[in-house]
Amino acid sequence: MFSLAGTPVLVTGGSKGIGKGIAKVFADAGADVALAARSAGALSATVAELSATSSGRVIGVQADVVDPESCRAMVAEVVDTFGGLRVVCANAGIFPEAALADMTATQLDEMFDVNVKGTVYTVQAGIPALARSGAGRVVVTSSITGPLTGFPGWTHYGASKAAQLGFMRSAAIELAPQRITVNAILPGNILTEGLAAMGQDYLDGMARIIPAGALGRPEDVGHLAAFLATREAGYITGQAIAVDGGQVLPESPDAVSPMAPATSAV
Repeated sequence: MFSLAGTPVLVTGGSKGIGKGIAKVFADAGADVALAARSAGALSATVAELSATSSGRVIGVQADVVDPESCRAMVAEVVDTFGGLRVVCANAGIFPEAALADMTATQLDEMFDVNVKGTVYTVQAGIPALARSGAGRVVVTSSITGPLTGFPGWTHYGASKAAQLGFMRSAAIELAPQRITVNAILPGNILTEGLAAMGQDYLDGMARIIPAGALGRPEDVGHLAAFLATREAGYITGQAIAVDGGQVLPESPDAVSPMAPATSAV
């Protein structure tokens, strides 16, 4: 059960952070993984790192998800290299901070161009190859911020992540006749380069209010993505699943503070 050996997979935003964690899980499971990102240097480094430790083939594809033609070229390169495409992880995203009162039109457009339009263009480009696979899988990386929670400074980010879920649900209906499932993962606080840049005090404070007692790892998101990509998960579609260590569960920090701290995320 749950074999992904030889499965052709595309992960956008795959050179770092959550995307890198997703790619690592798939590659460790023997899948053929294409990482897509804008930076050739970051791609090369990540491909070399994952190739050295994984049983699956790993390649890098330079692409920009805000450009539909770039997305089509990206998918074509993956299909040419691997002979097909069965899994698309639409993970590319940005999260620059901007106070609502000061937010510019450019900042809002950039957020929606990458997070929303980039997701749509990526999935659009992949539809023909996913349909030919007979068991296509789309996994969208959304967030708990927007769909389930809010945070000051990220109104535009939260709106973009909620928009991804609206897209995901309707796309799941449209693509079901072609045996393509579409689901979304809602990460909580995952320890990535971007989150680490917010400082140790922030990281420690967030860990204290998470029932699991620790921040998540990019691979925690990858494990769910890998399951949703299996043939056995073919009856799951249109779903949004949080990977957050229980972060959204407490009514207040007081609900967590009496608990003994965990040593690591589950």
